[in-house]
Amino acid sequence: MKFHVIVGRGATASKTALLLAEDGEQVRMISRTGGGPEHPLIEKVAADATDTDRLTQLTEGATTLFTTAAPPYHTWPEQFPILSASLLTAVRRTGVAYVMLGNLYAYGPVDGPLRPDFPLTATGRKGRARALVWEEAAASGVKVTEVRAGQFYGAGAFSVFSLMVQRQVLDGRLALVPQELDLPHSYSAIGDTARTLVAAGRDEQAYGRAWHAPTSTLSVRELAGRLAELAGAPKPRMEELTERDLALLAFTEPFWAEFHEVLTKPGHPFVIDYSETEKILGVSATPVDDVLREVI
Repeated sequence: MKFHVIVGRGATASKTALLLAEDGEQVRMISRTGGGPEHPLIEKVAADATDTDRLTQLTEGATTLFTTAAPPYHTWPEQFPILSASLLTAVRRTGVAYVMLGNLYAYGPVDGPLRPDFPLTATGRKGRARALVWEEAAASGVKVTEVRAGQFYGAGAFSVFSLMVQRQVLDGRLALVPQELDLPHSYSAIGDTARTLVAAGRDEQAYGRAWHAPTSTLSVRELAGRLAELAGAPKPRMEELTERDLALLAFTEPFWAEFHEVLTKPGHPFVIDYSETEKILGVSATPVDDVLREVI
């Protein structure tokens, strides 16, 4: 029986674990709290992934190490190098295949659809932190691949949409959003991202490069409208948070100061090309309404 290790316990980690377990493969989930879904083939372990010796011990004998973990948002430049160094050391020591969950910050601003072969030219703190994690892993000589997802949506998602739009729409309240309301934006469903991680881990040709998780592209107003219609909620009321709003909010919580770096260029759609993932790894985007019904 194959055995995999997953570092992380959030929605994507949990869905990935369930996909593997439902295929009859053994999974060990590692997180500080020891959380995760219930399944006879899923073992949950409370451990700190920055404890390299402990992580190495827990990874011995595994086929694949998946990581979906990330430090608190505003600490990425300081904490991501520590976490990623520990993960990479454990991979080197054990010889396990390494599948990383990344995002799109490392590309920086671009014109036109984002492809996974674009250079990582971000200059901001979080974008560079993400880029360095991949660059160091890719240059290390280990067997590694990265799946880069867009803004998450779906059951269990933790994102701008889930935090600042979803609940407000379902409750009939005003949603204040730090992105342009009517520009096309690509969203990655939790389930599709997990399926891409599993597919990449199993496909030898996936290693040595990055892949984009499947996305559905529509404006945040359109996505909110579909959610409201499916839930029988009132038509969404939405307003855009300005940079001034964000600057004022940053005085109350460091999380808000981080949005300035990752806001898309005014008037520019944010669209992802995942055609290679669909063609080579065989993973397509789940219809938007199906993803939103899971949320409801």
